[in-house]
Amino acid sequence: MIRRLSLPGETILVALGLVTAAACRSAPPATSVRASGYVEATEVQVSPQVGGRIVAIHFAEGDRVTIGQPLAELDTTDAGLALRRARADRDQADAQLRLLLAGSRPEDVRQAEAQVAGADADAAASRDDLASAETDLKRFDALLRSNSGTEKQRDDAASRRDVARARLRSAEERTRAAREVLARLRAGARPEEIQAARARLAASDAQIATLEQNLADAALTSPVAGVVTQKLADAGETIAPRTPVVAIADLDHPWANVYIDEPMVPRIRLGQAATLRTDAGGAAIPGTITFISPKAEFTPRNVQTAEERSKLVYRVKVSVDNRQGTLKQGMPVEAEIPVK
Repeated sequence: MIRRLSLPGETILVALGLVTAAACRSAPPATSVRASGYVEATEVQVSPQVGGRIVAIHFAEGDRVTIGQPLAELDTTDAGLALRRARADRDQADAQLRLLLAGSRPEDVRQAEAQVAGADADAAASRDDLASAETDLKRFDALLRSNSGTEKQRDDAASRRDVARARLRSAEERTRAAREVLARLRAGARPEEIQAARARLAASDAQIATLEQNLADAALTSPVAGVVTQKLADAGETIAPRTPVVAIADLDHPWANVYIDEPMVPRIRLGQAATLRTDAGGAAIPGTITFISPKAEFTPRNVQTAEERSKLVYRVKVSVDNRQGTLKQGMPVEAEIPVK
């Protein structure tokens, strides 16, 4: 049996009014937003610029290192020998340059001057001999025309004249050569020779600088401060240049990438405060928003449920001071961000 409930019209109108008022009443706006994410940190893989055999390792995984702290050493035997050869080549190039700049030795110049004087004397004597021979030839020509001499006497005089002329040409050539040698000794090295010697010296200096840098690079030091997260090579291994040996993470200044729904993004600002909490509980870790992505993306698959992963969100970076060592790389965290 079905009973019908009848109510007065006024009662129904009052009930409908209450329901409508409750539906129209809006909830107060949220004062904060919570988002999930993971901790990340800057990680640097340190590698030497040169290759070789590792002779010593000065770190272990988990060690805290500072900037400039020695990490590893490579064998430098070959580089040391090459540096000795380069320095010897440099000394030779420097000596050659100084020799060119110093010019000719005084004794060499005096010897060349003596040779010029001797050649001049020989040339003068040859001129006298030629003049005498030509005078004799003229005299015998005159005697032959007057039938007072013989053909043989005239031919002998012509032969002496030709020999004296050849000796004079030879003496003049020797004089010219001696004068050229003297001029070259007095002038010294040519500018091009000095420039070439300077270039050889500069090349030697560059080679020495390269080898010295190779020796310095064989001692691997830490370029950053942080914690050793990976040991990528061991003592005794031979590695190629720029092969990573160790990974160092800056865990003092990590950050958390969290993902905020689009309606909440206009209500947060760069530089505002935020807090992080870990699954272990404990006190909240204060942080600062240092990045808000300008592009929307789907929620990463490792953050929330299937429904949450289908939403479009914005990545927000919350940087924290982690000198206490609470946060680790990859640790899941929950961020609470006040909103306006």
